[in-house]
Amino acid sequence: MSEPLVIVGNGMAAARLVEELGKVALGRYAIAVIGAEPRLAYNRVLLSSVLAGETASHELELRPAAWWRDRGVTVQYGSAATEIDVGRREVKIAGEESIAFTKLVLATGSMPLRLNIPGADFAGVHTFRDSRDVDLLLTLAARKQRVVVVGGGLLGLEAAYGLAKAGAAVTLVHLMDRLMERQLDAPAAALLKSLVECKGIRILLSANTARIHGNERVETIELADGLRLEADAVVFAAGIRPNVTLAKDAGLAVNRGIVVDDLMQTSAPGIFALGECAEHRGVCYGLVEPAYEQARVLARHLAGQGGAYCGSVVATNLKVSGVSVFSAGDFLGSDCSESIVLSDLRQGTYKKLVIADGCLTGAVLVGDVADALWYLELIRSRQPVARIRGAMMFGRSLADRAIAA
Repeated sequence: MSEPLVIVGNGMAAARLVEELGKVALGRYAIAVIGAEPRLAYNRVLLSSVLAGETASHELELRPAAWWRDRGVTVQYGSAATEIDVGRREVKIAGEESIAFTKLVLATGSMPLRLNIPGADFAGVHTFRDSRDVDLLLTLAARKQRVVVVGGGLLGLEAAYGLAKAGAAVTLVHLMDRLMERQLDAPAAALLKSLVECKGIRILLSANTARIHGNERVETIELADGLRLEADAVVFAAGIRPNVTLAKDAGLAVNRGIVVDDLMQTSAPGIFALGECAEHRGVCYGLVEPAYEQARVLARHLAGQGGAYCGSVVATNLKVSGVSVFSAGDFLGSDCSESIVLSDLRQGTYKKLVIADGCLTGAVLVGDVADALWYLELIRSRQPVARIRGAMMFGRSLADRAIAA
């Protein structure tokens, strides 16, 4: 008889876990997936493409309903899990009966941060996190409204690009002195800023949002230096917070995220967490690739095949506001490393490779990311690069010829 396995959360991490379990433990578990959003699991990375009119909403779905059915998975979407009874091994569902489990996986993701400033609760203040947010923002853009996006990280840039392409007049304000400061060094961020501005988006850096003015509805947004920006709407895209409420109320260990060990197990036996809600060795990744790596490890563990998760080399490989961007590893470097840089502002390209102890340890690419996955492979494998050092900047094919010579 199949063991009841319940997955709370129906996002990208949950879908990948089901896929991995299908490879190593098909039929071992009777899987039930509980998701609060009113649709099947979809690709959040493409939300900005929907906003920009480049992708249709229905194209976001990761897998069709038949795929879940073929793996014996019961999917309840539009259903919110409200409580975990650790002792009784049950998950309570809003308006429904409880679901029993022998194994439970929390893939509850994260929630968008809203700045705690006056006016943050006005009508016209939105977030950019899920498909329902996109529907609201599409309505704004269709009316050609003035929108201020707060946040110059990945989410903020994607929201700004999508809104601008859909017809809104967009100003992006960012607290830090450069865009995507967690993924880019200063020259790469400066290039990205100029390329994004060419798309008609106004960008204000070192801009601290102080308050939102209006009569119960957004009219202007005021910065700490006194500058006021007229706005019909404000979009908060200034970060995310792991969604840990369910776990915390159940008495599981929680710091910033749900604390897990190298098997992705929480402080309660048989209860696991992965993806954006999980905290492993003090780190909450908030990225797709680490969630997929965690899903592979957890699936193997649930199949009795062993293995452990030892953390991820963080990498970003995306098209940001229509501009290809990649970063991985220790891209800033240190006194003990050297950096090789190739910059061509007229072509809109920037490359930086960081070498330490004879290995590639970090990389930043803007514009030309054709060799991004090769650089990531070199970083993760810690393969010595002395023989290809002179050719490495110019791509894999030239480096291979250098080895063969």
